[in-house]
Amino acid sequence: MNIQKITQNNITTKILKNKHVLKGLEKISEHGTTFAAGTSLFMSLTVRPLAIFATPDTEKENKQYAAANSICSGLIKFGMVEAIALPIELAVKNIDKNPEKFLKSQSIKNLANGKELANSRSYKLLTQILKLSSGFLTAIPKSMLTIALIPLIMDKIFNVGVNKGTRINNEKNSQKPQNKDVNFTGRVTETISKGIGKLLDSEKIQKFANKFQTNDKDIAKHITAGTDLLLTGSFAYQTSKSDKIKENRKKALIYNNFIATAITLGGGYTVDRIIKNKTEKFVDKFKTLNAGDPKLYKYIEGIHILRPALIFAAIYYGILPMFSTYTAEKVDKFIEKRYGK
Repeated sequence: MNIQKITQNNITTKILKNKHVLKGLEKISEHGTTFAAGTSLFMSLTVRPLAIFATPDTEKENKQYAAANSICSGLIKFGMVEAIALPIELAVKNIDKNPEKFLKSQSIKNLANGKELANSRSYKLLTQILKLSSGFLTAIPKSMLTIALIPLIMDKIFNVGVNKGTRINNEKNSQKPQNKDVNFTGRVTETISKGIGKLLDSEKIQKFANKFQTNDKDIAKHITAGTDLLLTGSFAYQTSKSDKIKENRKKALIYNNFIATAITLGGGYTVDRIIKNKTEKFVDKFKTLNAGDPKLYKYIEGIHILRPALIFAAIYYGILPMFSTYTAEKVDKFIEKRYGK
């Protein structure tokens, strides 16, 4: 029994010190929003549509609209992340490497709190908010683009016709970079880094960070929840106003999103709270095993981003679609039968 325990401990130690695992956590820390969007893209194109179509006793066209919403949402979210979040992530990385270039010496002192700036919880809180907030800031345009693309997906993939004039011509007008100018990209990143530096130089921002620095472990979870709420509200409004989605399918689509968001957030917070203690024990062991690594703070930040991202994704894309699709249709029919249109 002791030999088995020793073997298990050795395997765990090797995994937690594995260079590929550590590199992956570092990348998640630096590109948290990209990681979350990439996970969402994969799940929204595969797992969620399959779960929706496996829903029993539900009209085929309602399932097609729900699947089209999933596909559009994943594609647009990932596209916006690459366009907006990635430059912010690169700019923050610039500041991580050379804070003296972009921040005032007093700002570094205020945020560092006697530690190296990169290891400061105040600084990590602010940079996490900046990197993760792009999803929140783009929620409304994302919902608008999702609604615009649903008829195209319904027509091209599910062969459900749409009204004339609803085709989306994105072949000629798509904005593709013609020339990849490394110097230009570098200048843009430099400019964004300077802008973020000025923001971090604000005394009010620094006081906020120092006051709420202990919330750095949960900031990814809270921003994800806020983004989902804004997305759901915006999506419902855009769906109700759209003339390109069939009237008799709008309510089921809206209910589907409200039910999915409510259960995802409720379930996500509950599951996260249950496993949080075990995660902290894991983090403590991880810290001990990698104590001498100068990038330890990045690995820890990566773990705190990874945990809620996987929990919310598993619930929203894997467990929930059947229930929300089935329930949304039943709620729609019940309300229509009882109260009329």
